[in-house]
Amino acid sequence: MELATDVLLMHQLSEGDDLALNELMSRWRERVAAYLLRMVGNHATAMDLTQETFVRLYASRQRYRPTAAFSTYLFHIATNLARNHARWKGRHPTVPLTDEEGTVIHEPVDSQVSPDDAAALREQVALVKNAIAALPTDLREALLLFTIEDMSHTEVATVLGCSAKAVEVRIYRARQALREALASQTA
Repeated sequence: MELATDVLLMHQLSEGDDLALNELMSRWRERVAAYLLRMVGNHATAMDLTQETFVRLYASRQRYRPTAAFSTYLFHIATNLARNHARWKGRHPTVPLTDEEGTVIHEPVDSQVSPDDAAALREQVALVKNAIAALPTDLREALLLFTIEDMSHTEVATVLGCSAKAVEVRIYRARQALREALASQTA
């Protein structure tokens, strides 16, 4: 039923009802932002790319055809934006800010302080996040879309522009690489 509602909202958007975009954004913003955050690793960049995803969705409203799930279409846009950002970042490297002693100045940490008993969990989460971030892009995309966004192999294949078998292989290789990376860090 939700799929039909998203398709209906896209139809309304293409017919000139711009308020339909607000509904689509409220339904999908958090999931797209979470996916992009995992892809780019920076909150501000992920938020910018999330907004750009919906700008692109609006711009392509006349071309949208419901041949697959709406989420497939939306995450295809987000994935392309993340890839473009990675290419741009590769061509425009940045230098970290340092203070007078040469210590790297980090972005401010979230103002909410976690309890001390969660330190071990935070370390494990950091290890997993770093291991996922270190995966090659094609493996990371397939793994995140399949596990986090709960897409089928066919839907992931449509988003990434490859076959369902290729998605299966990418997910397998990603899991193997994660096992190896995490085993070497905990040993």
